[in-house]
Amino acid sequence: MLNLSVILEDSARQYPAKAAFTFMDRSITYAELNAAANKVANGLVSRGIVPGDKVALSCPNLPAFPVLYYGIIKTGAVVVPLSVLLKKDEIEYHLRDSDAKAYCCYTGTPDLPIGQMGHDAFNAVAACELFFLIMPDAAMPTSIAGTSTMWDLMNNQPDVFEICQTNAEDTCVIIYTSGTTGRPKGAELTHSNLLLNAILICDLMNSTADDTGLVVLPLFHIFGMTALLNAGVYKGGTGILLTRFDAGNAFALMQKYKVTIFIGVPTMFWGLLNYTNPEIDFAGIAANLKLCLSGGASLPVKVLQDFEQRFKVPIIEGYGMSEGSPVVIFNDLKTGRKPGSVGTPVWGVQVKLVDAAGNEVPVGEKGELLYRGHNVMKGYYKKPEATAAVLQNGWMHSGDIAVKDADGFYYIVDRTKDMIIRGGYNVYPREVEETMIQHEAVSLVAVIGIPHEELGEEVKAFVVLKESHTVSSTELLNWTKERIASYKYPRHIEFVAALPMSATGKILKKELRKL
Repeated sequence: MLNLSVILEDSARQYPAKAAFTFMDRSITYAELNAAANKVANGLVSRGIVPGDKVALSCPNLPAFPVLYYGIIKTGAVVVPLSVLLKKDEIEYHLRDSDAKAYCCYTGTPDLPIGQMGHDAFNAVAACELFFLIMPDAAMPTSIAGTSTMWDLMNNQPDVFEICQTNAEDTCVIIYTSGTTGRPKGAELTHSNLLLNAILICDLMNSTADDTGLVVLPLFHIFGMTALLNAGVYKGGTGILLTRFDAGNAFALMQKYKVTIFIGVPTMFWGLLNYTNPEIDFAGIAANLKLCLSGGASLPVKVLQDFEQRFKVPIIEGYGMSEGSPVVIFNDLKTGRKPGSVGTPVWGVQVKLVDAAGNEVPVGEKGELLYRGHNVMKGYYKKPEATAAVLQNGWMHSGDIAVKDADGFYYIVDRTKDMIIRGGYNVYPREVEETMIQHEAVSLVAVIGIPHEELGEEVKAFVVLKESHTVSSTELLNWTKERIASYKYPRHIEFVAALPMSATGKILKKELRKL
């Protein structure tokens, strides 16, 4: 028997009065969090939720998220976390595809009316029987007439609950992929998948109950869910909740709560690095920080080096994906790290690189990254053909191109779908981006392939310039041309004020392709 929610029960027993999460200067202790999750579990069971049922959850980084998340898991039901940025039709697709029986949805804000969109989507899916609106405060009436709230679900319910006896390999969470290659698919992650990944991350960070983390990665995303929610609760640490990344707000909270661990995606590190404010005690923040983690996308080496130089704190970079729960490879300070590398395979995970024929490639040569181990998903929910395409003989085919050096460190070159084939030559956008970002005027860059009649594809770069810096496209093109092979440099450069990003801060190249 293994149920992921036992990590909350254990921490509630060890640290009952300790703050589990803090939001807007209000904290919820581990004892309070566990009691609230028990009320949710009792409420769901009283309304007919049984082990194996799917319960969808749309909620930003609020205390309600961990309360509902662990409450659902305690019943043996499966959590289906959904991005709060989804629109009505997208929510409807996820509810229908996951066979959700219940849906807990945040009421939203004037600029993000997810509650109404969620309720409309719920009404369109007959098989989804229960809807609960997440209101910020128990005293607030429902914002949609006729709907029950999360607080109604918990009202008059006991604050004790006997955890459902689930097995280690039972599905705990269905996390949907980003849908960059078609409609999103639900990766089934087990209780053991998620528990072992949380333990691994704690080991990488050498975290303790004394650590305070800034929880700005969305908890509905697998990186935030594992690295900040499950790992933090497992160790009994404190999480400072931030609903949306903003460098100024992030620094203010880091300063106020003496944050020791920051986990983010590359664009967050870029945002922090480029933020200035005389009212922020950057030296004090740096003194409290003991470690930073980066994942979700490749971190430009220059950003890593500049950030570490400014804040005097190491950033350890890793690699993962939803189907890997998510951590697959990571740098480890205890065994050494290499800037630019995503590290070595984590405990219990095997990795190999193969060519198109499935043969392992020699050290130093590019190949598709395959992995197997305790972190690999059960499969895509109700999609056996899609599962069979990526899971072969126990090996998960990532679709990412990587290189391994003589010391066993891996370097992600690019996604196979992002690779540009220009006149028969393979061009890896990350290599071009790493080169261009070294220009003194360049702040951020994204490279894609665009159609070309003769060559098939041509290289195009979207560039964000640093404040008060200028450079012409011709100057930048010639500068880049001197540093990389002639078939690689971008023939097209477009200067933009910002790059489109997902809720997790990942650059959306599919949006750039639409342009």
